[in-house]
Amino acid sequence: MAVTSHAYLAAEPVVATAADSAVLSGAWLLIALPLAGAAILLLGGRRTDKWGHWLATALPVASFAWALLVLFDLLGRAADARSVSVPVYEWFSVGEFSAGVDLLVDPLSISFVLLITFVGSLIHIYSIGYMAEDPGRRRFFAYLNLFVAAMLVLVLADNFVLLFLGWEGVGLASYLLIGFWQYKPSAAVAAKKAFLINRVGDMGLLIAIMIMFAVLGAVSFSDVFAAVPGASDGVLLAVGLLLLLGACGKSAQLPLQAWLLDAMEGPTPVSALIHAATMVTAGVYLIVRAGPIFEGAPVAQTVVTVVGAATMLAGGIIASAKDDIKKSLAGSTMSQIGMMVLAAGLGPVGYVAAIAHLVTHGFFKAGLFLGAGSVMHAMNDGVDMRRYGGLARVMPVTFVTFGLGYLAIIGFPLLSGWWTKESIISAAFGVGGTQGMVLGTAVIVGAGLTAFYMSRMVFMTFLGKKRWDEGVHPHESPVSMTAPMVVLAVGSVALGAFLTLGDRFAGFLTPATGAHPHHFDVVHAFTAPYGLAALGVMVLGVAAAWAVYLRKPVERTAPEGNLVTVAASRELYGNEINEGLLMRPGQQLTRALLVIEDKVIDGAVNGLGAGVRDSSSGLGRVQTGFARTYALTMLFGAVIVAATLAVRF
Repeated sequence: MAVTSHAYLAAEPVVATAADSAVLSGAWLLIALPLAGAAILLLGGRRTDKWGHWLATALPVASFAWALLVLFDLLGRAADARSVSVPVYEWFSVGEFSAGVDLLVDPLSISFVLLITFVGSLIHIYSIGYMAEDPGRRRFFAYLNLFVAAMLVLVLADNFVLLFLGWEGVGLASYLLIGFWQYKPSAAVAAKKAFLINRVGDMGLLIAIMIMFAVLGAVSFSDVFAAVPGASDGVLLAVGLLLLLGACGKSAQLPLQAWLLDAMEGPTPVSALIHAATMVTAGVYLIVRAGPIFEGAPVAQTVVTVVGAATMLAGGIIASAKDDIKKSLAGSTMSQIGMMVLAAGLGPVGYVAAIAHLVTHGFFKAGLFLGAGSVMHAMNDGVDMRRYGGLARVMPVTFVTFGLGYLAIIGFPLLSGWWTKESIISAAFGVGGTQGMVLGTAVIVGAGLTAFYMSRMVFMTFLGKKRWDEGVHPHESPVSMTAPMVVLAVGSVALGAFLTLGDRFAGFLTPATGAHPHHFDVVHAFTAPYGLAALGVMVLGVAAAWAVYLRKPVERTAPEGNLVTVAASRELYGNEINEGLLMRPGQQLTRALLVIEDKVIDGAVNGLGAGVRDSSSGLGRVQTGFARTYALTMLFGAVIVAATLAVRF
């Protein structure tokens, strides 16, 4: 039997009432505000064209303001009273089982809510300028509101069924936004690809919920976690692996990562929202929220770390080979989320590091994507970095804000990414033994890849000689676009230290996750072997990129590569592998099932029908309608009966 010792597993959340806290009892407004925006813009139609984008932007801002009030309310409570259930209404009830639309407000969920609403609001503001000339702007903002609302349902859900509703809502919104420019075949195909691949992961999550209901008899977080100590190892392993499958789909982890780079066909603000505040962060949230299940299934927990490590390295390699600025950033997200999944798989020692890196990543990755959008806006929507160069002189605000995000993500000392990445490295090595050594080394290698591909991106885009196409006249973006980039750049600089110093964030999360607070020693981070190694590989990564992409001119046409670079540029053949292992066999299975349906099932049904029809037709010929025929038939029958009786008697 699986046994766990965390006291928080069976802890029942405090139920919020209006008398207890009007702020917490009104937590449903966090979701209702952006959801109302989506409804008004979609149902209002063209009548909302002139002002719909302003309404859609104001509502996530209002949701963020309410989230701040909720945060202050939680901070005013004792640590063991910061898990609050907010009943909204009973969703459905069958016998003794019921599932309600109940919200769980605790340190983990409010951390995500603040990230989603704050970064999401900045992306809305940015979109006002970015989508100013698009004829479908109102619909775009409606979908953005829907995306934010669905993600808020996901992270605020008090049970796995409601979480699944938000999970599917996020999938729907991503499909609508990735394929927003439906007139482009590539966008339509990318949206369908993202939708279908995510359905594979969603099926894993759905089956996991079914097992919880059938075996553990519950779907609410508190009841499921309370049942963990009494569950068998096999059940916990199955549920853990299925939950991981769901996380792999939403967070683009191996082997369900192939949709992420194609998703760049959507407008750039969508890319920023998916990669920084919604969708891909959902898998990390699920693993940490379901931590008690993974802690009860060590094998599943190990698989989580392996998947995270493999995806981190694969994403870094892919990002290093892409000349499309957005696809290179997408590979970066794949890698960074892999690092967070690895940390989450370490258990309580890694939860805080995973979530802290997720929060800081939300700021610098959103800033990087918005910066990429600013560059594209100036370069007539061109995405090929080989046709950039020298943009720092004509786009100073974009260069500085993008540069700060770049320094943060590569782990430049004392910027946001350095604090959280060092925390993950420390947690990985802290596991000890061969596992800790392998995972810690993998994170350091991943950090080196990050320094290389991000330096490559900055050098090719902003430095060196200009390689612009004829007729392109780069210029700085309007204030509506640069202002959010400035705010995100500030977070990229300072947020990591705020979350890490004094272990304030670790102490805040502990009641909700059972995480082990880990004191971060700044001096030790600079003097420990792993700290020096991380700093060394960062310098090597920057130097390698300088030698290849800045010391000598960048060619406007990509040179022919070797087997390694070709494999990296083709995303390590992820599409081909999925096609060979899943799509083609699936097609063959479908064809076989069609044959069975046509020849066996339909054949049996049609044959039975034909038999009844033919027998009816044959019997129908006996009914001639002539009395003499019936009389003759009766005579023959009477003779046969009489003969039978004569023989017997």
